[in-house]
This record gives sequence, structure tokens and C-alpha cells, in this order.
Amino acid sequence: MFGVSLTRRGRLVAGVCVVASVAAVTAGGRSLNAVVVPGLVALAAGFVQLRGIDPPGVRRTGLTDGFVGEARTVTVEFTGDPPGTDVGRPYLASVRDRLTEGLVALGGDGEPRVGREGGSQEATLDARARTTVGESPASYHVRYDERGIHRVGPTRLEATDVFGLYCRQFHLTRRDTVTVYPPVHSVPVWFRRRLSGGEGLDASRQREAFDRLREYARGDALRDVHWPTTAKRSELVVKSFAAETDRRRVSIAGETRLAADDDAADALASAVASLGLALLRDGVGVDVTLPGDDVAADPGPRGRRALLEAAARAGPGAVEDTDAAAVRLVATGEDVQVQTPEHALSFSELADATLDPETAVRSNDGRRATQ
Repeated sequence: MFGVSLTRRGRLVAGVCVVASVAAVTAGGRSLNAVVVPGLVALAAGFVQLRGIDPPGVRRTGLTDGFVGEARTVTVEFTGDPPGTDVGRPYLASVRDRLTEGLVALGGDGEPRVGREGGSQEATLDARARTTVGESPASYHVRYDERGIHRVGPTRLEATDVFGLYCRQFHLTRRDTVTVYPPVHSVPVWFRRRLSGGEGLDASRQREAFDRLREYARGDALRDVHWPTTAKRSELVVKSFAAETDRRRVSIAGETRLAADDDAADALASAVASLGLALLRDGVGVDVTLPGDDVAADPGPRGRRALLEAAARAGPGAVEDTDAAAVRLVATGEDVQVQTPEHALSFSELADATLDPETAVRSNDGRRATQ
């Protein structure tokens, strides 16, 4: 917390008052009192106003997890001490939220509002807003530019009096984190079918004994929707039959060719998230092994979140026993090689909807061949 100090306007007013006072004493001009007295009153009132405020508490909303390229509107609310109480007397303030690298504050036109500060890896951005503390919250727009776990805060609050003559700064230490997921691309149906055993995507069509309720997955028949549970949860829930329990899990192992290649790690994270989410939406569980991280994800919101968080954290490096995985993803530069017992192709080719699946059959020497 900092003390009360004069702003540029305050120094100008104080200077005018000093000059007018000297002139009044030397020249005896009573009319100058019309300048001196109001100026001194304003200076005194502004000082008293700021001197009587305390540092507020801060609470952020709207900072939800999302994918690279998405934007959020962050709302910064201020509370009194203890939290939950009112601030008290309202006052004008400029708000500056510190953002770690990977988050970019936006202006009203959707373009970055401020530049990076410094040139080190710790370079940060400031999101800025202006509000009346105690009456309305501050808000700003932020864009997710890089995957990972990012931090917002601390907050620098600069309070000013109603005349703009004084300012007082508060350093509010609260920090919040947000997880940014990698970009996700489509994965063709033919590849997912082969990974899930060929019939995995059609298991819900087999009318056998009822087994359990589960979240709706793309491709489920509407006749399987359990409407009473759907109405209670406000999300589609379907009946799962015994045949669905036979769906196999797919194991995915991902690594980068070089131990310190951030671009390759980003490409790997995107490929893992894309393939894993596609399988989860089809009702197929996935076991993912990444450098320094393992995750077992089942179909449903929790499984998707666990998978995406692992992809957001993924760094460069190698993993052991990749040969045991059903799918091996090897990132080199900005592309990823997808390797299965039957296929060897790049992820950029796999994500291309026009790719003929027969061109992805691997020959005996490990190269792709057209049949």
C-alpha cells in the first residue's frame, strides 16, 4: 500500500495556489482570494477523501477455462474487509490486472490493448480498466493465446479523488489461475472405428440388457435418451446397454523427438486432445501417457476435463514403453507422426477430411503405401 500523493493536476493546482498567495501578499490583491481559497479547499478535501479509504478485497469472475483463441470478459469486483461487506465510501480508481505470458488483454476493437513489458521469459501484460469502487465492478477482455496454466493477478489499484488532485495506490495480492486447452481438430470416423475395434461406435444400436445411465455421446440414438433424468440434469442422458461395457479402451502414448522443443510440445498437445476427445465423444475410454504425466479418461465431463488438463500441461520429452500403446504420437517440429500397427501418417493428413483411408496403410518397411 502506498501513501497519498499529488497527481499532475494536483501539482498544477498547488502551484497556482502558491503563486496566487505570493502575489496576494506582495500586491495586496484581494481578488486573488477567489483563486487561492477554492484551490486550498479542493486540495484539502481530496486529501481527506483518499486518506480515509482502506485497501479493498478483490474477486474475479468470468475467468473460465477454454481453448486457445477464445476470449473472455473478466469482471473484477471489490469488497470490504471482512470479505462480503461493502467497500464503504465510493471512489474513482484505475485497475491494472497483471497477466502472465500467454494471456493478452484486448481493447474494444478486439486487438491487443497493451504490449509486452521487457524481453525476458517473465514478461507480462497488464489489463486495464477504470471504475468507481464501491458502486460498480471493473471489466476487461482477455484472449487466450497459448495453452497452459496461466495466472491473473496481482491487482494494482490507483484511487483518485473526485477532483483528480490526489492518487493513492494499493497492491492487491489475490491471484487466480486459468487453464487454456490446446486447439482441437477433427479426427475422421474411419480412423476412430479402427481404433475402437470396428464396432465400438455402433455398440449403442445393440438392444441388450440395460446396464446404466451415461452422458449423451455423438451418434447415440434419440430413442435411448432417458428423458426423466435428462429433465433433472438439464443435459442429455442416455440408457447404456450391456453391449456397451464391452467397448475397449484405447491407449495413446505421446512424446517429442527433442527434449526441449516447445513447438513440438504444442503440436503434440493438440493431437492428443483431438484424438482423445473424439474417442471420448464416441464412448470409448482412453489411457494417455505423456512426458511426466499419465491420465485415464472415461467418457463424460470429468474424463474430458482430465484429458484436456493433461494436454494443457504437456511438455516436451520422451516416454517409456510407447510400443505397448495402440497409438503412438511423435511430435517433430510443428507436426505429429501418428503410428499404429496398421497406419503411419502425419496428424495434419489425418485431420484432412479428404484423405483416403487406404492411403494410410503402412507398408512393411514403415512407409505409407497406396493399395
